Formats: sequence, structure tokens, C-alpha cells
Amino acid sequence: MTCSGAINRFSSLLIAALAAWPVFADGLFDPVARVNDAIVTEYEVEQRQRFLSVLDAPVTTREATIETLIDDRLRSQAVQDAGIELTEEGVAQSLAEFAGRAELTTEAFIANLREAGVDEETFRDFVVNSVGWRELIRGLYLGSVDVTDAEVDEALATSTNTRGINVLLSEVIIPAPEQEAEQAAELAQIIAEAGSQAEFSDLARQYSATASRGDGGRLPWTPVDQLPPSLQPIILGLVVGEVTAPLPIPNAIALFQLRGIREGTAPRQIYAEIEYATYAIPGGRSAPALAVAAQVRATVDGCKDLYKVAQGQPEQLLEITAQAPAAIPRDIAIELAKLDPGESSVALTRSNEQTLLFLMLCKRTATENAGVTRAQAADALRQRKLQDFADALIAQLRADARILRP
Repeated sequence: MTCSGAINRFSSLLIAALAAWPVFADGLFDPVARVNDAIVTEYEVEQRQRFLSVLDAPVTTREATIETLIDDRLRSQAVQDAGIELTEEGVAQSLAEFAGRAELTTEAFIANLREAGVDEETFRDFVVNSVGWRELIRGLYLGSVDVTDAEVDEALATSTNTRGINVLLSEVIIPAPEQEAEQAAELAQIIAEAGSQAEFSDLARQYSATASRGDGGRLPWTPVDQLPPSLQPIILGLVVGEVTAPLPIPNAIALFQLRGIREGTAPRQIYAEIEYATYAIPGGRSAPALAVAAQVRATVDGCKDLYKVAQGQPEQLLEITAQAPAAIPRDIAIELAKLDPGESSVALTRSNEQTLLFLMLCKRTATENAGVTRAQAADALRQRKLQDFADALIAQLRADARILRP
């Protein structure tokens, strides 16, 4: 049988029954819509609403249910026109899979429906139409759907939690190698007492070791959840204009000034794991070392590309690490908070400033996605893109159809 055969047969029976239905039936089988050559009846509207109630799905209005049934007719007609067929064995399997979601056999599920006043045919039509439409969409568009590694990374990093807080910060990172630790601490204390945003920015231009120094240490709006966990309560405890106390980090001292705070427009991100790469370049912040870092930046698009850069060199020079946010060294975590996947920083050094650290963010994984595999995330993205195609097709079918409402 065709996927739409059951629906068309049901419609024919309804048309035939309409003439014989007694007057006291209150128009139960009256047409509420005509879709090309098919009809939607009041009986189907009632049945669909009862069926959704059994499924604990959100109850829709009568008008919304009619619109859904109109779409069902269009889907059924498109499936039939495409020549897609579902065997009786395929129908039985699809019914069993649907019933299995409620941990019931097909027979037990149908019995429950019957007790709620839902006909078996309503269940069958719903499943057959859904399966046929799915096969049509996959056949038409699956070959056009491409899911990239970058899209998977973004999906795994995305949370559906409520909106978080964004902060507007300025930073000063003062180099503090062992031989200059005392002077750096004195300078940090002076900066911590900056009386205005302008003064803090002037000091950042003079003394900060990060790329933001050219802009007076000003950073763009940043989700507070992207900051190191140990830094988040410190930042949220500031009032606008206030500067943190000096924060010791490896080979440096960090200070932050809060310039603004607002509720974010994106979902709050709580990360279970952050993956990043560090590539050690001898020479500290010397011109030759910085030139090597620039060359590396120009030749890599992501963390995996660094394996080619480090090929033939001592293994300890390149490390790709995945850690919980709280386990990441504070200076690295601060830099990672400024980066998107694939972006890099050369603000940090190691070995008492004798080694330049090329730092790259690989990916972030949201807490709620910690158990999701890349294959599962890719499949979810693929289904979402197929749904976009399906929505566009049903819109086109509606535009081309003859739809009449009493």
C-alpha cells in the first residue's frame, strides 16, 4: 500500500458515510477543509486532539489542529506523487516502534487508545504519514545536507540553559619573571588603585603584555561563564569602575576592571570540558620567536593542524589537553575566555619568560552535552537541517495547493 493509501481510503469511507450519517450526529463527519481532492473532517479533528492528549503532547486549539491536518494531507499527496510505498510489514514495524516508545506492544498501545476514544485507524494514519514524509525528505535532501566539524564543535559547546550574564572588562597583565617579581607586585598595586577607566586604560597601554594593550586593555562583551571559575565570583563582586586586587598567575600578575554588566542574549553556557593546545616556542617574546608564532598562526586552522607544525620536534613542545574549567591554569583560562575555537593567543610565556606559548582553543563542551558523542551531535544537526528543508517544502506545497475552508 502507499503511505497515503490508508488516509485516502479513510477519506473515501468518510465521504460515503456522510450521506448516510443521521442528522443527530451534529455534523461529526462534516468537512472542515478541502485540500486539493481530499477532505479533512470534524471527526478527524476530534480524533487528533484525543490522540495528542493520550501522548501527553501539548493540546492545540481546534483551528491549529485543522491546520496540522491540512499539512498532513499535503504530505500524504506529496508522498503518493513520489511513488513511495510502505509495505504492510513496514507499517507493522513502524507501529511497533512507535508503541515501543511507551514500552508497550502495538496491541497494548491500541487498547489504551481505544479506552481513550481514539480509533486504531487514527494511530495508523498518523504513523504512516510521518514515516512516508520522512522517507520523502531524506530521499530529496539528504545528499544536500553537509555537517562540518566546526558545526559539531559549536553544537557540543551550546547549552539550552537560561540566559547568563555578560561582562565588559579591561585587563592588565604584567610580566613577572622571578628577577622582576617584586617590581611587578609594586606596579600591580598602583594599577589596582586606578581611579578611573581612563587611568586604567593608560596604565594598560604602558605595562600590559597582552594584545589588548593597544586598545587600553579593553575586552569585548564576554559571557561570565567563559571566564575561569575562580575568577567569576571575583568579577561579579565588582561594581562598575572597580578594579580587582592583583591576581597572581604563572610568570605574571593580572588585574581586571569592570566597565559594564548586562544580561546575556544567548543561553548560559556551563562547560564540562575545554580542549586547548599549547605549542612551546623557544625565545620568549623575542622578535624571532614572535615571527615563528605568526608563521604558525598563518598555517593552521585548528588544533589538529599543529601536529604537522610540530612533526619531527620533541613531543613535549606540543600538548593538546582536555580539562574541566576549574583544572585549567588561571593564565591559560583567562586567555581561552577571549578565544573562539580555532583562534590563538601568544600572550603567555613559560620557563621564566624564555619560552613563548602559542595557545589555541580547540573546543568547548557544554555540561549537558558531556555524554553526547560527536556522531550523535552530527546526526542531530543533520536532522535539524532536514527539518528546515521539510518546512520549506510544506510551505511550497501549501502555496501551490487548492485549500478551501467552509
